[in-house]
Amino acid sequence: MSPVADQELTERARKLFAGPIEFLKSAPELKFLPDPDVPEIAFAGRSNVGKSSLLNAITNRNSLARTSNTPGRTQELNFFDVGQPLQLRLVDMPGYGFADAPKDLVKRWRFLVNDYLRGRAVLKRTLVLVDSRHGLKEVDREVMRMLDDAAVSYHLVLTKGDKVKPSALGAIYEATMVEAARHPAAHPSIFTTSSETGSGIPELRTAILEAATT
Repeated sequence: MSPVADQELTERARKLFAGPIEFLKSAPELKFLPDPDVPEIAFAGRSNVGKSSLLNAITNRNSLARTSNTPGRTQELNFFDVGQPLQLRLVDMPGYGFADAPKDLVKRWRFLVNDYLRGRAVLKRTLVLVDSRHGLKEVDREVMRMLDDAAVSYHLVLTKGDKVKPSALGAIYEATMVEAARHPAAHPSIFTTSSETGSGIPELRTAILEAATT
């Protein structure tokens, strides 16, 4: 993409996410999914990785997605309509890797996420969020392998970049790049973000729009 086209896409993304964004529905089971009529971008990540905060930052809202320090609060697939007329949907998925929830609940949530990722034709890209303070963990790798198997393209997104010293953040980024290169469905672009400072948010908005429109 040329620099001019890239700037135009970035400006389109800024305007899109500054415009109308509405909560559509929650889907506790696949039968409650909305009609597959627009591109969808899904957000996945370990519980407490900062998924809700990142969604709020991307959409310029304070409370579009609920934030909580209690891991596992998001228990359903939550859909948000972006644009008027409608251009795409954001999908907030249940966090994975939490330890305190009952095992049957964990199993049910995991089946819901797996089935959605594997069977949703309008899903254009998944964003796999990784806490910059910890880097990739085995539960993240499990999701990456599942996305590889399902041939669902995904970006790795490092969250809470402001919580890590620049040197340590650079090392985490490089290690993440090396590991992503081993996964066939992993997109080569990796994003480092901070919901508090706004770092990396414009770039991520642009990537979301690009994935939804290509």
